[in-house]
Amino acid sequence: MLITFFRAIVLYIIVLIVMRLMGKREIGQLQPFELAISIMIADLASIPMTEIGIPIFNGIVPILGLLVMHLIISVINLKSLKAREIICGKPSILIYRGKINEKKLKKERFTINELEERLRGNNVVNLGDVEYAILETSGQVTVIQKPGKRNTIPEDFNIEPEYEGIPYDLVIDGKIMYKNLKALGKNYTWIKKQVEKFKIKPEEALVVTLDGKGQIFCFFFEKGA
Repeated sequence: MLITFFRAIVLYIIVLIVMRLMGKREIGQLQPFELAISIMIADLASIPMTEIGIPIFNGIVPILGLLVMHLIISVINLKSLKAREIICGKPSILIYRGKINEKKLKKERFTINELEERLRGNNVVNLGDVEYAILETSGQVTVIQKPGKRNTIPEDFNIEPEYEGIPYDLVIDGKIMYKNLKALGKNYTWIKKQVEKFKIKPEEALVVTLDGKGQIFCFFFEKGA
């Protein structure tokens, strides 16, 4: 039992490292070849994890082999547009200029109900509001609404909004993010002075952030939590 426990830990670490090396895409955004490799990795890891009689390297070596294949295919995708189309496929336009493309729906085995479900996932409840709906190679549906149905933006009113930079986490769980302070050209003395306005020390804060406008937000640890 103890051997199985440690084998599971080793394989988990290996799979975690491999998945991190594969990139940061979410599962729902994986290309077909990435999804296939992910499924195979899970299957290869499960066998030596439970079967003590099988050497653990019998699972690790094929997993590393799949990682190599993934890296090779990724390079090919970057270098060749034709290969990219063969491996990943091409996007399909399900709705074109407000009209549903029935041929594409049948080809992609998409029902109207499923199309409506995907539209609702994009905060669109009416088919008549859609100008284009594109089925991406990852399986996601991109929706472009008709001009009169889109949300207004400042540009529509000739308004130029102020620039907003990215927010920075300065303290998380009482730990000071010195790298972020350094990126901002600040130091511990500065963050301490800012947090003292909330009558606490930086180490006593749950989270402290600095937004793009230079405003400090501080959240405390709940008492008794």
